[in-house]
Amino acid sequence: MNQKTIPYQMCTRCTVDTTVPGHNFDKNGLCSYCRLHDKLEKRYPLNEEGKRLQQEIIEQIKKEGKGKKFDCVVGISGGRDSTYTLYLAKKVWGLRPIAVHFNDGFGNPVAGENMRKATRKLDVELRTITSDWRESKDLRIAYLEASTPDLGTPTDIGIATALYSVAVKENIKNLVIGQSFRTEGIAPLEWNYLDGKYLKEVHKLYGKFPLRKWKPTDGGFNLCFKEMFYYTVMRGIKTIPLLYYENYVRSAADKIIAQELDWVYPGAHYFDDLYQSLMTYVMREKFNIDRRKYNYAALVRSGQMPKAEALDHLKERYVIEDPKVIGLCIKRLGLTQEQFDAYMKLPPKTFRDYKTSYDLIKFLRWPIKIASQLNILPSTAYDKYFECS
Repeated sequence: MNQKTIPYQMCTRCTVDTTVPGHNFDKNGLCSYCRLHDKLEKRYPLNEEGKRLQQEIIEQIKKEGKGKKFDCVVGISGGRDSTYTLYLAKKVWGLRPIAVHFNDGFGNPVAGENMRKATRKLDVELRTITSDWRESKDLRIAYLEASTPDLGTPTDIGIATALYSVAVKENIKNLVIGQSFRTEGIAPLEWNYLDGKYLKEVHKLYGKFPLRKWKPTDGGFNLCFKEMFYYTVMRGIKTIPLLYYENYVRSAADKIIAQELDWVYPGAHYFDDLYQSLMTYVMREKFNIDRRKYNYAALVRSGQMPKAEALDHLKERYVIEDPKVIGLCIKRLGLTQEQFDAYMKLPPKTFRDYKTSYDLIKFLRWPIKIASQLNILPSTAYDKYFECS
């Protein structure tokens, strides 16, 4: 059925409505994302049992890292979530992390200074993996030409391979990620589809600059099934969502990292990456997508934002859409305004219009579920592809 023919409806609990793919309202008007949230609350409880499970994981990380310089990798961007996770890892959980940052040319200077201050004060090594700018720029332009909303796929894959590459180089078994379903939610598949084969297809059709070949310690933008198999099965690297066991309240976290680490708010959620300004504009203007719908929905479910307040915010354009920053991004890509406008006029598409691994992912549904439960894959990988697709 064409989405435009569906009668408008909003979840009785959160801000998800019929414009959000995978909403799947039940007879009580509750969306699939709320139902998934409640399942995750049971899987990662904020009680004594949850603390026991978290402590078991922490002790296992320490055991697997014994005798090594580091016992875990923590991805860091300079934003709130990753900075707070690094703080918890070192100061609260007693881990020995190495902080890894992926730089692909659009870092917010405020976030960059946040990373430097945080790692210095916590006495944690900061290792920055810088992409080949020619590859990064070429992929961003290719995704504009592909005319899909998931413009952040190259960066997401680059971040993942950066973390895996450092883990291999340092013989580390655990990646600790700074994500929380209670504050960020899960992005709909049609808005954010992460698949290495999909990236290769977009690059094959629209890319101009060749991507460098994959190496275990230099993943680049290569993360198809064979690379994932190597990292997760052959090397035994796990992705651990320790933040899921924390009563993570953004306002409280802001105060802690500001006081302890001199952290400064970058200006908006996701604004540790300046390219997010252009992405947000393209998603809203071309695809009628407002990511705040699932972000705010998570905050509403966790009691951190009243639904009425969230709906009021959604009536206003998000502050991250800074015209000056958008213009800077276009110029940084080497595009003229006319070229960018031409990309904006291309017919909208989704990942389903390209060759991807989606059929294989569906075929491997149950192995993926088991791998998610064992943290071989991110724990919400199964949920993203099968519960809200």
